[in-house]
Amino acid sequence: MKDLKKAALQYHRGGKIAISSKVKMETREELSLAYTPGVAFPCLEIASNKEDAYLYTSKANTIAVITDGTAVLGLGDIGPQAAMPVMEGKCLLFKKFAGIDAIPICLNTKDPDEIVKTVQMIAPSFGGINLEDISFPRCVDIEKRLDASLDIPIFHDDQHGTAIVTCAALINACKLVGKPLPSLRVVMSGLGAAGSSIAKMMKGMGVRTINAFNRSGIVSRLKQNRTAVQDLLDEGAIDSFDDLSDDTLAGLIKNSDVFVGVSVADVLTPAMVNSMNEQAIVFALANPNPEINIEEIKKTKAAVYATGRSDYPNQINNVLAFPGIFKGVMATPHRKITQKICVAAAYAIASLISKDELSPEYIIPSVFNNKVVDAVCEAVINTRDE
Repeated sequence: MKDLKKAALQYHRGGKIAISSKVKMETREELSLAYTPGVAFPCLEIASNKEDAYLYTSKANTIAVITDGTAVLGLGDIGPQAAMPVMEGKCLLFKKFAGIDAIPICLNTKDPDEIVKTVQMIAPSFGGINLEDISFPRCVDIEKRLDASLDIPIFHDDQHGTAIVTCAALINACKLVGKPLPSLRVVMSGLGAAGSSIAKMMKGMGVRTINAFNRSGIVSRLKQNRTAVQDLLDEGAIDSFDDLSDDTLAGLIKNSDVFVGVSVADVLTPAMVNSMNEQAIVFALANPNPEINIEEIKKTKAAVYATGRSDYPNQINNVLAFPGIFKGVMATPHRKITQKICVAAAYAIASLISKDELSPEYIIPSVFNNKVVDAVCEAVINTRDE
């Protein structure tokens, strides 16, 4: 751990990103084109037609990665300054995998109204907005308000990126165990930003039964205190589980087909997994430590196991989704990232593993698979608006 810390701190010294020039500027003539007087001509074109900003500026290939530092990785509310290395890392991934320029912006406010207003004011500079590491449920409201008020794509990666890659993994896991999506009974542990989005997307793909467990126990309409999940129940994103004789995760998980954890470490035991149906699928996505670790899962009858860790098989990593999503949506008139687009992206990611390649240890492509971004981008481009 000491060696890792030393290497990581050295790697980050001076920051991870920089701004570079796309054009030559080595002569007086080039200076007159880049700045005054030549720069006035594109300014006037844009003044008469705002859409020309996509032609004469870097807007078409530049996004803002925005956070308030309230939900950074598994570190929690560490503030905007401490969130900066993560935002720089996200910008690095955009450039590395999709060739998209990204600017990290860490806001010194937790007020949703101020965040929305600030993003609205800086939006003219960007072709898209990636919201990152903003705590639940504020992140949902902020994204909805920005999506409704701006004409550029808005994407909260902790919600939709996680959902896309999780659903891609589920598509292939189901192929492997021979269970169609509509037949599944899914149990969720955790209904925050990621969990709620995963549930909505699974329902949109045809999963009929999703039951959930959170800090208050089993999610049920029979409980009076259900305000945090009221909307999810009312929307049909999750289903009420009304047998409260055993109000525990162990009581809920019996006879289920799929477990999806986006909660905390070590809440799932081998005995719970063994109470699931045959050919059980376990996605334990809590970071850095999953709901059940690989040594414990080996003691169970689980057929497929995935986590968010790079040192375990089947890593659910958002980098499989967001670079291709933005590359595709910014290359089209979409301007909105819809659930239809997210589902298309999930199927595109899943399709990169052939039937012959599919195995319990290989249901999701590597983040370094150079086909991923283009496949997702093409799926986005070919998806018609809802």
